[in-house]
Amino acid sequence: EAWGKGYAFEGACASIDWAFENLGWSEVIHTIDPENHNSIRLAERLGSTDRGPGQLPAPFAHIAVRIWGQSRAQWSARRAREGSHASA
Repeated sequence: EAWGKGYAFEGACASIDWAFENLGWSEVIHTIDPENHNSIRLAERLGSTDRGPGQLPAPFAHIAVRIWGQSRAQWSARRAREGSHASA
């Protein structure tokens, strides 16, 4: 019932805001299965870029992932361009 209502996007925005504002992180990354096209679209919508293949730790090392991410400066610039709520 929640599919397609934008909850993943809103939750991801809130999480990224929290990581930068409260944890002081300089960048965030997402590890995404290259076949998970919905997650890739979400990462793109968030303004993240594909940084290439990644390696998960054991016992997940056999799972193919790509690293997506962005810096605090990139996120802040995106939020400033789009107001306090990032949109599509």
